Amino acid sequence: MENKKEKNPWTTLSKEEVYKNPWIAVSHRQVLNPAGGKGIYGVVQFKNVAVGILPLDEDNNTWLVGQYRYTLEQYTWEIPEGGSPLHTPPLESAKRELKEEVGLVAKTWTTLLEIHPSNSVTDEYGIVYIAKDLTQEEAEPEDTEELVVKKLPFEAALQMAMDGQITDSITLAALFKAKILMDAGEL
Repeated sequence: MENKKEKNPWTTLSKEEVYKNPWIAVSHRQVLNPAGGKGIYGVVQFKNVAVGILPLDEDNNTWLVGQYRYTLEQYTWEIPEGGSPLHTPPLESAKRELKEEVGLVAKTWTTLLEIHPSNSVTDEYGIVYIAKDLTQEEAEPEDTEELVVKKLPFEAALQMAMDGQITDSITLAALFKAKILMDAGEL
């Protein structure tokens, strides 16, 4: 017997690309919804994998990056994050992002989680790593980044998430999953 949860109940009747740039493509689609009715769907397809890094030192400190996010028109606090071109291994891009944004180089890398940050309108896929055995070097932010870097105890970052000071989905998922693993003695 077929599992209804795994079967695609949508039918795409037509697909038109309405916008694209080096990072995303947006398409307008005519569809039949699960009930068989006609409808529309807009899809944003990403040309990069989102990578996030939760750096943890031997004293359980971490680093957050503060920056103004144009799309939100507000300042945010996040773990170091960036995009990995689809042809590049995400871990390679995560290492680059950690060095660029925070100036850290890690010897030990562990996959913490995989995530679809906004799966109702995008196909964006992300992967978050824990970086340990850290060495501090000079940060090398991109020209488009005006960053503030904050080193703080992991528990203080977690409290910022609990207090609503952190709203970035990748950061929230990373902090909460790491806390659960720490409490279980698995991290």
